[in-house]
Amino acid sequence: MSDLTGLTIAAAREKLRAKEIKATEIADAYIAAIERANPAINAYVVTTPEKARDMAKASDAKLAKGEGGALEGIPLGIKDLFATEGVHTQACSHVLDGFKPRYESTVTANLWADGAVMLGKLNMDEFAMGSSNETSHYGPVVNPWRARGSNADLVPGGSSGGSAAAVSAFLCAGATATDTGGSIRQPAAFTGTVGIKPTYGRCSRWGIAAFASSLDQAGPIARDVRDAAILLRSMASVDPKDTTSVDRPVPDYEAALGRSVRGMKVGIPKEYRVEGMPEEIEALWQKGIAWLKDAGAEIVDISLPHTKYALPAYYIVAPAEASSNLARYDGVRYGLRVPGKDIVEMYENTRAAGFGREVKRRIMIGTYVLSAGYYDAYYLQAQKVRTLIKRDFEQVFDAGVDVILTPATPSAAFRIADQDMAADPVKMYLNDIFTVTVNMAGLPGIAVPAGLDANGLPLGLQLIGKPFEEETLFQTGHVIEQAAGTFQPAKWW
Repeated sequence: MSDLTGLTIAAAREKLRAKEIKATEIADAYIAAIERANPAINAYVVTTPEKARDMAKASDAKLAKGEGGALEGIPLGIKDLFATEGVHTQACSHVLDGFKPRYESTVTANLWADGAVMLGKLNMDEFAMGSSNETSHYGPVVNPWRARGSNADLVPGGSSGGSAAAVSAFLCAGATATDTGGSIRQPAAFTGTVGIKPTYGRCSRWGIAAFASSLDQAGPIARDVRDAAILLRSMASVDPKDTTSVDRPVPDYEAALGRSVRGMKVGIPKEYRVEGMPEEIEALWQKGIAWLKDAGAEIVDISLPHTKYALPAYYIVAPAEASSNLARYDGVRYGLRVPGKDIVEMYENTRAAGFGREVKRRIMIGTYVLSAGYYDAYYLQAQKVRTLIKRDFEQVFDAGVDVILTPATPSAAFRIADQDMAADPVKMYLNDIFTVTVNMAGLPGIAVPAGLDANGLPLGLQLIGKPFEEETLFQTGHVIEQAAGTFQPAKWW
């Protein structure tokens, strides 16, 4: 970390506007940091140094005239799920080999319009399917954090592992990410960063490779709550190209920081005390409760009775939508093509070679639950459960609860190639136990670093809010951040 790469977005913004530093200087500092660290961390699958320098020069010209957008000159990393015009966009899958779109995703277009600078594309689980960033065609991302006294490589979480690792290791000022069942919040918790999944429809999904269309949502990963608020304001918008995006004004999320939480009702769901949960996760939760209580919030016990069905229902709905969305990758128009004696064999060969094991597993599960004879038994039932999960939250919020506090993950980061996880995919899926309900109900959720475990690894707390009340999450998350402090890894790379 240099003096320039150590600046938060908020601090860099002020220095750029005051002409104390130049956008080209920050861009160069990050480019140098990536060149040094990326061979060890593998956060970036492609870097765009020339593009970054060109964008930074344009920012300097604007800033010299006293112009410039909300993110003018701020260098960002972009998850490989977002289409970036003329730049590698492969969802970290072999099946999209060589694909460079001729269009820009709405979220990244919004960021460039506000003056942000692109450093490159970030590693991720293939097609966002994974909780550890080990399913990427480009190999696993290594968490910048290590357990005290250990050199073992740890996972950064998934699917946005490259985004979280790059932010944590000071390889970008902030990053775009996506969350289908926890893919922003779980990696943020594993890396001591802040990640927010906005309300479904807050950010456009246009130009983002689809995993499960009714669950996917873009959001930022940043070093602190203020930076996450700054990024989300630029990312969010209505979009005629995405009919699920919502036409509501985008608030100044940063303005919510520092507001008192006195009198706010914070719900504590009993169903999140899961069997076998480590004592330190419970202790962290209690600490969070105490911080909010000390700040004047009222703590109330609540029940979300259908929580226990969320994970199984999610792993029916998400693979079903994935099997449909991923049918388009067939070797005909773009990406990988493996020849065959006829078109059917070409499809089979291309998909067999192009998709990794986890993606194949989910396509097969999804195809099965949508097939004749099983649709009613599985998919329809899962959708009914989803409605009940949503209703649980609605009843709690209608009863006066403003925000819900839960752990973000059931543990700290685990080792890369953990044998237990590799042998039993369900153990890996259990990493999403505290996060999937939020996607099933379309609600906003934020993960904020709240402490370190016994091995010195970061742990996060999650706040869940009412639809389109991200401001409440930033307001409450800031209180937790002020009490807990921010965390950064000891540099080993």
